Amino acid sequence: MRVKKVLKILLAVALAFVLVIAAYAAYVFLSWSRLEDNLDLPVEPMNGAGGRELVAGTVYRAASYNIGFGAYSSDYSFFMDGGRESRARSPEAVKENVGGAMEAVNAIAPQFLLLQEVDVDGTRSYHINELEQLTGNLSRDLFQSLTFAQNYDSPYLFWPLLEPHGANQAGQVTCSAFPIASACRRQLPIEEGFMKLVDLDRCYSVSRIPLSGSGKELALYNLHLSAYTSDGTIAEEQLEMLFADMLSEYEKGNYAIAGGDFNKDILGNSEEVFGVSGPEYTWAQAIPAELIPEGLSIVPPFDGENPVPSCRNADRPYGPDNYVVTVDGFIVSKNVSVVEAKVYDTAFRWSDHNPVYMDFILEE
Repeated sequence: MRVKKVLKILLAVALAFVLVIAAYAAYVFLSWSRLEDNLDLPVEPMNGAGGRELVAGTVYRAASYNIGFGAYSSDYSFFMDGGRESRARSPEAVKENVGGAMEAVNAIAPQFLLLQEVDVDGTRSYHINELEQLTGNLSRDLFQSLTFAQNYDSPYLFWPLLEPHGANQAGQVTCSAFPIASACRRQLPIEEGFMKLVDLDRCYSVSRIPLSGSGKELALYNLHLSAYTSDGTIAEEQLEMLFADMLSEYEKGNYAIAGGDFNKDILGNSEEVFGVSGPEYTWAQAIPAELIPEGLSIVPPFDGENPVPSCRNADRPYGPDNYVVTVDGFIVSKNVSVVEAKVYDTAFRWSDHNPVYMDFILEE
């Protein structure tokens, strides 16, 4: 009798466990949703002086920086990259990392800023609104207007068990020294099934900035393409959509510039350039040349005399044996002349990425 009673208890516990897991799985899948395509984005004013107008024939600077939700100090490792940690170490660490990242931006002094992985409410970042913090830390005279495009709004992810990644809401921020007339969010293709839970609700934003007296616009794209995919065709479909969109702007006579985190080897040979082999890091592939249409070109940030990577793999604290690669960069239409493009070396002090910047001219 006693054995049967023990077996019944064990069976009840096992059944309860299965029901809890099933209920949690149902919650995660039912809570997950995507935002609509072609979603209009509000344009928010910033502190910069008004009256500035965008013109052709002048050298401007654009910068892009994935700030890693304020978690990635140089000694941080992330569980989805093979490391240990799943959250920022403390609220103070988030504030320090976001503040340091904005110090780097202020030193670069761009007219256009593209930021990725900016948390507005997240378990992993202690519910600190990083959008509010970064705007407070940017130089007050840099930018006039800002847009925010959400690309992540996850249900509570109960993994790792001892310190779950939690529920997080994040997105991409675009700042401009010139007035943004309008902006929208374009939904990118992503994987279906379980993998959609570990990837983001991927998107890019398009901010439209008029050129003074010309009737033309600069279409400025802020992107963060997929990394954690099991289907390699998804990344190509995302690029094809972006290229088609940019090409249509160029064919209308507008200027098109995209920047952000491609999660692709922008140099095409980062292992050779930086002397670090990483065949197991399959997410860092080169962009197939045949995908790039006539009228557009990839602009890798690169200094041949002093090559600096834009990203480190966060499976361990940063050191000489880290796998490094350049995955951040730009795409421009044919009527945009590039003066130079480089990586700004922060030694990965505040993020697993270094900021990149590009000086360019909108041709007359």
